[in-house]
Amino acid sequence: MPDRAALVTGASSGIGLTIARALAEDGYGVTVSARRAEKLEDAAKGLTDAGLDVNPVTANMSEEDEIKGLAAAHRDRYGRLDVLVNNAGIGIGSEIAELDTKRLDLQIDVNLRGVFLMTREAIPMLREAGREHGKALLLNMSSIAGKYGQPWIAAYSATKAAVVGLSQATQGEVKDDGVQVTAFCPGFVATPMTDWNEAVPKEEMIQPEDLAEAVRFLLRTSTHCLVPEVQFVRPGDRM
Repeated sequence: MPDRAALVTGASSGIGLTIARALAEDGYGVTVSARRAEKLEDAAKGLTDAGLDVNPVTANMSEEDEIKGLAAAHRDRYGRLDVLVNNAGIGIGSEIAELDTKRLDLQIDVNLRGVFLMTREAIPMLREAGREHGKALLLNMSSIAGKYGQPWIAAYSATKAAVVGLSQATQGEVKDDGVQVTAFCPGFVATPMTDWNEAVPKEEMIQPEDLAEAVRFLLRTSTHCLVPEVQFVRPGDRM
């Protein structure tokens, strides 16, 4: 049984999978979660074939019971939680005037409500770890669009801005428990989620490994160093 454990949502590809791999390589037992079971199992097999300790748990982050089940499955496997990465998210491009309510609600449910509920279910375990060693980490994946609202993705921008506010509020509630909260706010990252962007070549985008290395950095800082937010931008991008 590893002496540290992490849970990463949205971990079947892209940023989540890259962070999960980095944590597992550093000795963490990692629960990886995503909505699509077959894709998650394929991703988990790639990690286990590399000799890494991972626990795949399928969960839809818009469903409260599945979020509760995910937290319970993680505790059953590892008995502790030192790092939570709320990475699962969805973006749907549309002008405000054209966005139907169903697609609005889906983004709110996954990007904000799901993050809130996953955090709620994980806080007791994070507090246990934080009180033990003073360095539990809660990482919420926001976006640069949550700092500078973007047209045609207004709903996405709004939910990601809310994630920044939620992160700040959460830090206030757990500041005496050895839990540090950070919001990541990246621009375009070379993942399947940005396949639609043909204007910027993948090799010129921020890389998932950049974010994984930032997680490692956060875990190396002292217990007296809080990093509330990290923005990741491409050289020359206008803010």
